[in-house]
Amino acid sequence: AWVLNGQEWGVDEVVSQLIVDGSIKQAIVVAIWNTENRHAEYFPQKPFESLPAAFQDSLLQNGVRGEDAQLFKTAINSDSYLQFIAMELKPFIDQQYSTLSDLPNTVIVGSSMGGLISMYAICEYPEVFGAAGCLSTHWIGIFDTLNNPIPNAFVEYLEENLPAAENHKIYFDYGTETLDAFYEPHQIAVDHTMARYGYDSSNWISLKFEGENHSERAWNKRLDIPLIFLLPPEE
Repeated sequence: AWVLNGQEWGVDEVVSQLIVDGSIKQAIVVAIWNTENRHAEYFPQKPFESLPAAFQDSLLQNGVRGEDAQLFKTAINSDSYLQFIAMELKPFIDQQYSTLSDLPNTVIVGSSMGGLISMYAICEYPEVFGAAGCLSTHWIGIFDTLNNPIPNAFVEYLEENLPAAENHKIYFDYGTETLDAFYEPHQIAVDHTMARYGYDSSNWISLKFEGENHSERAWNKRLDIPLIFLLPPEE
């Protein structure tokens, strides 16, 4: 979830500097490559399947990004993608590297569609992921906001599936320019849900970055904020 549009966030540099500064605990980054099937792999499957069948079919057949780019190149398969991360990739990493594999030391972070799949991961696998960082979370799901039922489907899913606030931490943010300009009302709805289900400033942050757009450069500039919150140094 770290790389989008052939550009990168500079995650390794940010993490390395934060570790040197003592701002976060020792950590490794497992950067999972995203393919041309990104949208189908990252779109939360259970909220998608809660949408009207005709709307699902229309999205899969007609959803586009730009004039000629098909949005969904395969059927939605994010449940399988998460199963791969939680049941195959994480155990492999824990076996190969000297990791702290428990809940407080397992964090998933992503931007845009990666923000959605990070949110979905902590809800579907609350026993695996102790924290999620969701930058510029793509609450609209597609690139059309007119009569779009997707954001409400995400809120309804969260109301049923948010992990326990007692042992999980979640970070959300958004900018106000380009694609991020669509997110604020939906993030506010999500924030109301978070507060109702017991999340507070000790385990949840939701930030608005005025003037920031939907880009790797914007995420790089503020990546230290979620990392310091989600990976605080050992006391």
